[in-house]
Amino acid sequence: MRFQLPSNEVLYEALVARDPRYEGRAWVGVTTTGIFCRLTCPARKPRREHCQFFETAAGALEAGYRACKRCHPLTPTAETDPQVGELMRRLLDNPGRRWTESDVADAGYDPSTVRRAFRRHFGITFLEMARLHRLREGFRSLSAGGRVIDAQLDAGFDSSSGFRAAFTRLLGEAPTRFARGKGLLCDWVETPLGPMVAAADPKTLHLLEFADRRALPSELRKLRDFAKGRIGIGRYEPTEQIATELAAYFRGECADFQTPLTRHGSAFTCRVWDELQRIPVAETRSYLDIASAIGQPTAARAVARANGANQIAIVIPCHRVIGADGSLTGYGGGLWRKQKLIDLESRIAWNAARRA
Repeated sequence: MRFQLPSNEVLYEALVARDPRYEGRAWVGVTTTGIFCRLTCPARKPRREHCQFFETAAGALEAGYRACKRCHPLTPTAETDPQVGELMRRLLDNPGRRWTESDVADAGYDPSTVRRAFRRHFGITFLEMARLHRLREGFRSLSAGGRVIDAQLDAGFDSSSGFRAAFTRLLGEAPTRFARGKGLLCDWVETPLGPMVAAADPKTLHLLEFADRRALPSELRKLRDFAKGRIGIGRYEPTEQIATELAAYFRGECADFQTPLTRHGSAFTCRVWDELQRIPVAETRSYLDIASAIGQPTAARAVARANGANQIAIVIPCHRVIGADGSLTGYGGGLWRKQKLIDLESRIAWNAARRA
């Protein structure tokens, strides 16, 4: 099913509450002003009888409404926040810079406000994001066979203990615990939604996660146990293949992933993942839909747990599962990424239909 709007009563309650679960899923047109907004718009809320709800921003435009100049409904949410946009530009221009809260204040921003804004949009703080960009350089150095000290310097860390601590927070183990030429190899895969970490053996992909996901260290520890400690840094052919397929996916060309997988889950969990992979591009399902499809309609909660246990993001599309009321629900990579993936897949489907 494609996303269907809940009742107008539910949407109006979400509008009054500025409920972020409907961000990017519904828009409201105000008949008295001729303007349409996000449901999270900070403007004064209109009366119920003056509201018209839309499934897409295009629908509001076609109905004759103009875009609000306060919430910018045609622009991705994070990009409408000036301080987020400016700091992101500075970070991308100089990913090796060691940012501190004093640097943020010197740039003219309140550190606590910036901290809240980045957590709201991305699930991590600006300083955590900056540290992630620096660690990427160290990871690349290790992947190319460099020494740990070289990786430390490439990542912009003066202190070896600081580099070890940051690396361990990200991957669950100190860099010296990783080495080249072992049974499983981990490497960094760049995407427009942030870096991902892939783990593969010579034949199959075992893990694909966004690097800032909180569960990543524990997932890598499970893989280390599975591989009896034989896990290193580098890449095999499956990582090369998934990197190529992800590039085509993010260009909006296709969502046809052919990289062979090894899945680490119970029989029930793998049945859920099988069903996730049957959801067509640009369509969504609820947990109850998935439970019914596998013949266990009372197992919606177990389906939700299996969905959250997915270790191969995007390829096993857990982002296509939404709430029964059509709202976005939890996603390990962050709801902002979930919305962007759903939007991207709508474009992929549209491009495919146009080519047909």
